[in-house]
Amino acid sequence: MDFPKSKDAGAFAFETIRYEKSGHRATITLDRPDVLNAVNFTMLRELRDAIEDVSWDDAVRVLVLTGSGNRAFCTGADLKEQERHCLGNPNAYWKWMGAFIEVHEKLRNIGKPTVARLNGMVVGGGNEMNMSCDLAIAADDVVIRQVGAARGSVAAAGATQWLPLIVGDRRAREILMLCEEVPATQALEWGLINQVVPRADLDTAVDAMCVKLIDKLPECMRYTKQQLNYWREMSWHQTIGHAREWLSIHNTSTEVREGTKAFVEKRPVDYGSVRGNR
Repeated sequence: MDFPKSKDAGAFAFETIRYEKSGHRATITLDRPDVLNAVNFTMLRELRDAIEDVSWDDAVRVLVLTGSGNRAFCTGADLKEQERHCLGNPNAYWKWMGAFIEVHEKLRNIGKPTVARLNGMVVGGGNEMNMSCDLAIAADDVVIRQVGAARGSVAAAGATQWLPLIVGDRRAREILMLCEEVPATQALEWGLINQVVPRADLDTAVDAMCVKLIDKLPECMRYTKQQLNYWREMSWHQTIGHAREWLSIHNTSTEVREGTKAFVEKRPVDYGSVRGNR
């Protein structure tokens, strides 16, 4: 068997992401702008392969993760796909969740610094991808939001584990329980992102950050990242297996059905119907 080798970025025939390498930088762009860069199963498989290639390419010293267009970085799982293939089907959701978990594992353990270029709304699983990156720079009109408790899910693959570490317990509860938008300036104040810049300056700021990260010793950087990840890894591995199983079973519940159906039908969630007081 051949020893693992990186490839030219153009060697990949990706459908849902764009993958580029230039100099010592790689860029992965979530490329489903018509659905606000929502994550489907194909994207998860493609992200896995692209991130693995970045990890294997010794010439690459930093990875930038961003979204296509100006409206969204990522809005989490594609709920229309979830309705078609996973709703009421725990086995199908368990497989989808396994692919989602694998992407986060690879992104955190890539051995190189990662920068989230937040070009638009950051919602649900999109915020978990943001938090899996080491650093984040946002355009000043970006909002961040967790929606699980309002949409029939639980942010159990990153947000519930990492938000208390990043922003503190009370603010994490506010984000996860109220499901309200957090403007970029507030996210900066809370420590959820590193920089906020005018939209016109986003690329310049990301480029400057990448230059700073590239001009570091790669083995020292890799081990620094390994040590910094300790508490995130501890909380993740203590809970993620349970979360995968619980979310798969919960996928049969009336709460998930109502939240998903409301999204697909573009109507408000009927919270009364699941409280038993219609």
